[in-house]
Amino acid sequence: MKHILCICLSATIQRTITFENIKLACVNRSEHYRIDASGKAVNSARVLNMLEKGCALTICPLGKENKELFEKLAESDNLNLLFVTIPGSTRQCWTLLDKTAGTTTELVVSEPKIIDAEKEVTENKLLKLIVDSLPKVDAVILSGSRPDFWSEDLYATIAGISKDNKKIFLADYIGKDLVKTIETATPDIIKINDEEYCKTFGLKFPLSESELKSNITEKSRKYKNIIIITRGMESTLAANCGDFFECPTEKVTAVNTTACGDSFNAGFLYQYLSSGDIPSALKKGTWCAARNAEVEAPGSIS
Repeated sequence: MKHILCICLSATIQRTITFENIKLACVNRSEHYRIDASGKAVNSARVLNMLEKGCALTICPLGKENKELFEKLAESDNLNLLFVTIPGSTRQCWTLLDKTAGTTTELVVSEPKIIDAEKEVTENKLLKLIVDSLPKVDAVILSGSRPDFWSEDLYATIAGISKDNKKIFLADYIGKDLVKTIETATPDIIKINDEEYCKTFGLKFPLSESELKSNITEKSRKYKNIIIITRGMESTLAANCGDFFECPTEKVTAVNTTACGDSFNAGFLYQYLSSGDIPSALKKGTWCAARNAEVEAPGSIS
């Protein structure tokens, strides 16, 4: 069994609420709701452990005011959670599912700015958890935004530690954090969507399909890595050290599109570690994303 460390600095308590239909400026009564431990890499960990129980380990910070709820949810999903405690609350997110319209609406509530006199100590505790976990795994997923609480170079530091320990490192984040990571320790795999890709690398959006294919092919050749670009319902584009690949998406009746990208990450990396084959890994990632869209739970394939 291959093992994967999933690191999420923006853990979330996710409430998914289902309505027959939603009307703005009206009282809307739900049919039912569910609560899940979430956040991008947390969602990936849940899918990985559905693919093969026990293959994923999860690390994230939790706000001390509601960490017990997150711990309980993580335990019920066998997320193999390790965490550091930070001031305040773990952020919360509400996903509103409209059955009639077939839409998914996410409301992400950011917590107030965290002030921690022992920030450096907390960050060192987080890094120690990661360092101590690396001998147990074959690869690392670091995904999601970096809250301002954490140092600007933390993502690059985590990437460097992972690469120094010869672990395959998948980065699913954008902007300055990704640019700084590439400058410090180029990820083995970069997976973002087309708009995020253009924004991060200062390109116009949208690029034509031929321009996008050419650009990711050249960048993967330059960085000697794998770059994967998801495009919603359009085919997924990828390049490995200058070799181009494309994989069609599956057409499904979507129930909840939250965490489709996270599910893709899980499926792709799981299959890639097993086979080293890009086409089959893209297909597995696509399959996981499609199964996730068909169910209410975020980051789930069943």
